[in-house]
Amino acid sequence: MNNIIDYDKKKFKDEFNLYKLFWIFYIGGIAGVIIETIWCILTNGYFEYRTALILEPLNPVYGIGAILISLLLFNLRKYNNFILYIASFIIGGLFETACSIFQEILFGTVSWMYKPSNLGILGNRTSLIYCFFWGFLGIIWIRFIYPILSKLVDTFSNKFTKILTFVLVTILSIDVIFSSGALLRQKERRNKIPPQNSIDTFYDIHFSDDVLKFFYHNITVID
Repeated sequence: MNNIIDYDKKKFKDEFNLYKLFWIFYIGGIAGVIIETIWCILTNGYFEYRTALILEPLNPVYGIGAILISLLLFNLRKYNNFILYIASFIIGGLFETACSIFQEILFGTVSWMYKPSNLGILGNRTSLIYCFFWGFLGIIWIRFIYPILSKLVDTFSNKFTKILTFVLVTILSIDVIFSSGALLRQKERRNKIPPQNSIDTFYDIHFSDDVLKFFYHNITVID
């Protein structure tokens, strides 16, 4: 443990590398699925599998969000919690909006649609309530969760974990391509496009709309 540089003294250029960013993404993506699933059980009284990938219980939205919060708040950690809160509030709202727009453009769907929240051009792609949550989440993440995660990743940066990282990156890449293919094929089915090859046929047989509904409960088609 003596070789761990104190978190508060670290500089941005010495803190982040691709290895650490991957683990922030991976852990954040899985943690987000777990938290959202528990939240669904507590608030709705039933279980829903709140992932965004088919092969792994991981949601890239939460993973990317964890990276953004880490990168953008790292140099702000020396300021008071009010500054961190405002920054997280803004980052969270803009990030939710960007993800919603990207999903709509790529797949013709959205996974969340809030009531009008007086946020102007952001419309119902985010909400004041969830921006408030983003604000508190940013403080908790950068003050408490990230320092522990950073030290763990630095401590266990050995040959075994680097091999494990390579394996997980490979699996994740396959999962993203596979899941995106299933959703794009679903979009083609909505547009009455027949299968063009054996891959399309495979998706139609094994990942029909009913099957995909298990993974993507809250998807709404945008005309």
